[in-house]
Amino acid sequence: MSAYFSFRRAGTVVFTALTFAPALLFARGSVDPGQVAISVARWLEQGHYSRQKLDGDVSAKFLQTYLTALDYNKLYFTQKDVDEFERQYGATLGDSVLRGDVSPAREIFARFKQRVVDRNAKNKTLVQKKYTFDSNRAAELNRQDAAWPKDEAGADVIWQNRIEAELLREDLAELKLRPPAETVTRRYNQVLRYVNEMEDADIVKTFLSSLAQTYDPHSEYLSPSDLENFQISMRLSLVGVGAVLSSEDGYAKVKEVVPGGPADRDGRLKVSDRIAAVAQGDEEFEDVVDMKLDKVVEKIRGKKNTAVRLMVIPGDATDPSKREVIEIRRDEVKLKDQQAKAEVLDFGQGAESTRIGWITLPSFYANMDNRGLLKDSSEDKSTTKDVSALLARLKSEGIQGLVIDLRRDGGGSLEEAINLTGLFIPKGPVVQAKDANGKITVSQDSNPTVAYSGPLIVLVNRLSASASEIFAAALQDYGRAVIVGDERTFGKGTVQTVLDLGRLMPPFSLGSADAGALKLTIQKFYRVRGGSTQLNGVSSDIVLPSLTDNSEIGEGSLKNRLPYDEVAPVKIVDSLTATPLFLNELKTRSTQRLAADQEFLYNTEDMRRFREKLAENTISLNVKQRRKELAEDKGRKEQRETDRSARGPAFGAQAYELTLDDLSSPKLRAVAFDRKPEKASMGEEEEEPGEKKSAAVPPDPIRNESLRIMQDMIDLNRQTKTASIQQGKSP
Repeated sequence: MSAYFSFRRAGTVVFTALTFAPALLFARGSVDPGQVAISVARWLEQGHYSRQKLDGDVSAKFLQTYLTALDYNKLYFTQKDVDEFERQYGATLGDSVLRGDVSPAREIFARFKQRVVDRNAKNKTLVQKKYTFDSNRAAELNRQDAAWPKDEAGADVIWQNRIEAELLREDLAELKLRPPAETVTRRYNQVLRYVNEMEDADIVKTFLSSLAQTYDPHSEYLSPSDLENFQISMRLSLVGVGAVLSSEDGYAKVKEVVPGGPADRDGRLKVSDRIAAVAQGDEEFEDVVDMKLDKVVEKIRGKKNTAVRLMVIPGDATDPSKREVIEIRRDEVKLKDQQAKAEVLDFGQGAESTRIGWITLPSFYANMDNRGLLKDSSEDKSTTKDVSALLARLKSEGIQGLVIDLRRDGGGSLEEAINLTGLFIPKGPVVQAKDANGKITVSQDSNPTVAYSGPLIVLVNRLSASASEIFAAALQDYGRAVIVGDERTFGKGTVQTVLDLGRLMPPFSLGSADAGALKLTIQKFYRVRGGSTQLNGVSSDIVLPSLTDNSEIGEGSLKNRLPYDEVAPVKIVDSLTATPLFLNELKTRSTQRLAADQEFLYNTEDMRRFREKLAENTISLNVKQRRKELAEDKGRKEQRETDRSARGPAFGAQAYELTLDDLSSPKLRAVAFDRKPEKASMGEEEEEPGEKKSAAVPPDPIRNESLRIMQDMIDLNRQTKTASIQQGKSP
């Protein structure tokens, strides 16, 4: 579940949602939560893609989803509690909801609340103990897949290690808010405070959200306030830092940095970073660990041009004691920052010189003015229209190859994914969709014109999702482009619709206008060759080692996900105007380069260490061991920076920036090839006290290797044409 603290593009359905959302679920005293529960349950049974009845098996899953929503790390409930709930509700929870009876939600929450109260009292005692941190014990990092503690005695052991680990982490942190014991005490007092603040509406919201997510992770119950947040994002007017957060393991975790937003322009906040504390301007930091997600969002939001400081645990940190402070100036994320943009990249000398076009696509946006979202209605914005314009200018500049960068593109408009595909293929089918009745609809590109037929690479990673996957899959199935990047894309191959429950409830229902909405999965996507993009995503033709390429990112990491399956392929005509792909030769050449590229060796090493840490899932409680690990991490980082400075630029090229505003400019604007993200309204870049400034700009090895692969494609095509001409054949 995710929350926004900045604009999110239209067409990508992501809403503010949280297990412990304090917003009004219903207008107090006006709507019957039982009636809303009945409506949610019936629509899930009748409208969800799976068409699953809310029977005993689904009830059992529903119960587990609700228990996990309350106690995600399995720390408060015991197996005895769970066994009791299963005997009482396991087979009948669905029947209760269908009758409009939400009392089980309240009864289970009451037990949870009591467990939190009891545990908080014990934790205060544990925090005050004296610890030497010299044992060989370890604490479990993530308990989401662990068993519930057998009983209170078993829970006591888990909490003993957990509190000791948190105290050691705070003691080792370079940036401390306050003494470790005080920080940890405040943290669990905060958990208790928020649980005590939970009202009946909040409990029922958590319960109904759990019911929806029992069917699949993208179905969700939305309260009126959730819908309000969605409408704010549709207006493109929310001021913040430009990121998407999810609640994970007690932290507000960065799920996505919105392209073009303040955080993206600043360049320091990364996906998977966890926010430990927030400060307004120069004020004191406030610990936000285990704080409700929307409360964290509220603290990060603010007025335009004001500063917020985030204390984060970097996503690639193997030790959670590592902290960094990132100051970002809030701003409005403007539509222009979400638009397609391009570069012309020149490298090589004389006859060997190569000119490549690079289009970065942050999202699949479509005709926003038709929805009344643009102030200037004369601006008819769409991905296809903008990319067409950029392509025309790139072709006039004499590009020999094109890379379309979809890294971090979370999707958007299905129609634009289809239309954009049409720029690179003759007319034909692009994607299939199957509904709950098994009916298959084939979406076609009806435009026979091909805007660009030269060498083409589509660059993806695990954060490329939805419409991005449809576009990449179609070009791969047509043999039109080489897909380069992570092993596979995100794997979201489902379609959601939002149902206004108030309009669907009987007209005599009290307060139906405040019933909220249900985001419901109604279809699955399939490639033209028959395989679904669900779960498996799109596999890259050439895989490059990347820190985003891990099992923690993607559909496969989500609970209750829908399975992969296939439908019959549809007939397509391979593009006669497209250039050959030479996949085997490209793979061979790239593999040879990767083996000697130091940046990819770094990536491979970091991926190995990260995966080992995930598999181990423990952290040492020995202070000497932890200090040794921290020193090794610091030394490794410093050595890499030194080595980068000594090696110099990893890839020499001249870059020219091209935006939609530059299309009529006689000359392109030259920019540095290796450069840090631009700062916007941030003033001079500031260093943290005592922080050593990096002498070298961190390279983007994925970008560099993609350009080398494109250069290989151009050379191989040139050789093929030369050979054809020499043999007297038409190229």
